[in-house]
Amino acid sequence: MDHKTFYPPIDPYDSGMLDVGGGNLIYWEVCGNPAGKPVVFLHGGPGGGLLPVHRRLFDPRAYRIILFDQRNCGRSTPNAGDPGVSLAANTTWHLVADVERLREHLGVDRWQVFGGSWGVTLALAYAERHPERVTELVLRGVYLARPADDTWGFTASGAAMLFPAEWARFRDHIPEDERGDLLAAYGRRLSDPDPAVHVPAARAWAGWELAANTLLPAEPPPLTDRDLLAFARIEQHYVSQGCFLEEDQLVRDVDRIRHIPAVIVNGRYDMKTPIDAAFELHRAWPEADFHIVEDAGHSGAEPGILSKVIEATDRFRP
Repeated sequence: MDHKTFYPPIDPYDSGMLDVGGGNLIYWEVCGNPAGKPVVFLHGGPGGGLLPVHRRLFDPRAYRIILFDQRNCGRSTPNAGDPGVSLAANTTWHLVADVERLREHLGVDRWQVFGGSWGVTLALAYAERHPERVTELVLRGVYLARPADDTWGFTASGAAMLFPAEWARFRDHIPEDERGDLLAAYGRRLSDPDPAVHVPAARAWAGWELAANTLLPAEPPPLTDRDLLAFARIEQHYVSQGCFLEEDQLVRDVDRIRHIPAVIVNGRYDMKTPIDAAFELHRAWPEADFHIVEDAGHSGAEPGILSKVIEATDRFRP
């Protein structure tokens, strides 16, 4: 069976920096058809930032494609990769407010919302707070920020059992007497002003996070130490706070979005956001289309996953 794949490379026709308060500016860009159907892309991480390939998930003839770097990462400022930048005003609800402020700034009434990985978490949080602004949802690699998800990702009894060498490198960066709370130990190092402390910690954190991104081993995207530090600091900040969500909040509040057309896609062998979360969301929301990709892990670039999400964005074209 032929797989759908990325649309051709495309450059933005408009971009800018939006003041979202408290000295924070978020970078945004728009590409595709200025008169097309609005869609907003929510990247992963948290703290992952945009890649040019993200523009290529949508038919540029049909969509007005809106993308932005979330607070404190990518081209948004201040950047968490710069030592001393506070993350006190960076929570899920700050980001939800940023999405809504961007919608207003760009003069969009309603838009499709696409989220991948952490972007699913943010997409659900945004849609459940502003359902009247969402035309459809496309959700790839479901992360619900449940306690079980963090047990899977950051303890020896989860993904570590399948990736023992990679886990050992992550764990062993921390002295044995601090390993009772790895998240806190990494938080101290990632916030240390000394590059000799925070750069190796960021590399170790990102090494673990990117180790199991695809079904088969693949090279991670090239990232600078500044990018790695922003990613690691923001992700540690969120995970250590339960992503600022009440337990099971996103599934509990699914009635608010039940009427919105949606597609959920997850790899069968996803080691970053295991399929049980997508199945839980599907059980609570059977009206949404649910697709298990049998030969894929987590990455949105894996052929089967990519084909399903582009199939979804094509389906929702005007």
